Amino acid sequence: MLKLEDSYLHKGQRRGLIRTLREKGIEDEAVLDAINQIPRHFFFDSALLSHAYEDKAFPIGEGQTISQPYTVAFQTSLLDIKPGEKVLEIGTGSGYQAGILYCMGANVHTVEYNKVLYERTRRFLPKIGVRVQHYWGDGSLGLPEKAPFDKIIVTAGAPLVPKTLLAQLTIGGMLVIPVGNRKTQQMLRLTRKTDKQIIRENFDNFSFVPLLGDEGWE
Repeated sequence: MLKLEDSYLHKGQRRGLIRTLREKGIEDEAVLDAINQIPRHFFFDSALLSHAYEDKAFPIGEGQTISQPYTVAFQTSLLDIKPGEKVLEIGTGSGYQAGILYCMGANVHTVEYNKVLYERTRRFLPKIGVRVQHYWGDGSLGLPEKAPFDKIIVTAGAPLVPKTLLAQLTIGGMLVIPVGNRKTQQMLRLTRKTDKQIIRENFDNFSFVPLLGDEGWE
C-alpha cells in the first residue's frame, strides 16, 4: 500500500515542475497553483515514484497513461476555468486532471470508459480530499442527463469532434478536445456562441490515447 506522504522533497520537486511549465509558456496562475497543490506522486506506482515530477506521461495500467504535466496545464489553461463552473471531463484515467479542476473550484463530473480505472479512481480521489462526481460509461456521448456544462475537457484523442458533446455546452461554454488520427492530434477549442454558432480555434499538436466509444474510435 502506497503511503500518501507529501514531503518537503516532493514540494520542492513540484516547485521545480512549475518552473519548467513557466519556461514552456504556461502563464495561467490559477492552473499553476492547482498543479502546485496536487501531489502528482500520489498517482504513481511505487516503482515509478522517482519520475513523478518529470514533465512526461507515464503508464497507469489498462493501456492508459497519466498525461504529461505540460499537456494538463495547456488543456486546462484553454478552458479558462472559473470557480463554481460545471465541468465535464471525458476520460478520468488516474484522476490527476480531475484533481486539478477540483482545486480550481470547478464542480467536476468525470466519465471513464474503463471499469477497472473507474473503480480505482472513484475509491482513490476521496482519500486525497478530491471530491468529484464519477461515472462509468461511454464518454464520447457525454452526460446528457447532467447537461448542460460550462466547460467540457476531453483527455483522449478523437477522430472527429463529437456533436453530442457540443450539444451539451451552455451558450458561451467551451469544449477543449484533441482531434486527429491515432498517433497525433491537434488541440481544438470550440466555443458555443449561440445555439447554432460555434467558434473553432486550433492550437498545438499532442499525442493522446484514443477516445473509445460511439463517437470516438471503435
